[in-house]
Amino acid sequence: MSAHAAHAEHATTTGLDHRKIGMWAMLGSECMFFGSLVLVNLINKNNLKGLDPAHFGHGILDLVLTSSTTFVLLTSSLAMVLALAAFRNGNKPWGRFWLAVVMLFGLIFLGGQVYEFSSFVHDGLTPSTNLFGASFFMLVGFHGAHVALGVLWLGATFVYSFRNYFDRRHTWGIEMAGLYWHFVDLVWVAIFTLIYLI
Repeated sequence: MSAHAAHAEHATTTGLDHRKIGMWAMLGSECMFFGSLVLVNLINKNNLKGLDPAHFGHGILDLVLTSSTTFVLLTSSLAMVLALAAFRNGNKPWGRFWLAVVMLFGLIFLGGQVYEFSSFVHDGLTPSTNLFGASFFMLVGFHGAHVALGVLWLGATFVYSFRNYFDRRHTWGIEMAGLYWHFVDLVWVAIFTLIYLI
């Protein structure tokens, strides 16, 4: 099958690849999902103003740790761009290297979240402590689950790269994994800004 025929097989009447349209539709639904969770967190923060910070939860947020892990996660987006560029240039070893960096940074971010959650539980903030605890653990926990899914997806992409699944013209799988990874990073920027900084 020629490259043109392969592209036509996945094209829609708009000329866009239906797989990309599907990915964008899925990410749009994820935006609504995370948007509703962020909104619940903001409402709960406003309703709990004036309470003792230890009971509210905002007083125990570790801004230094979270800023550090946020930097690591955002840096992983650059590594993802470099991975895709390497595969598009036919440089699979560097593509694999940058994919491994993205996965490592994702795992470092998740490790920071696990540490933060365990610190909260130690300090008495759990999902059952108050509304802030419930909504915070739900929002940040769901985001962490999405990061973990992204790391698994990148791991599968890494394995497939050894099976000659990707070449200069066929990087669709890496593009979609990268799109998902950038989305997860952008969602974290919103969460970090609205929950930790405001």
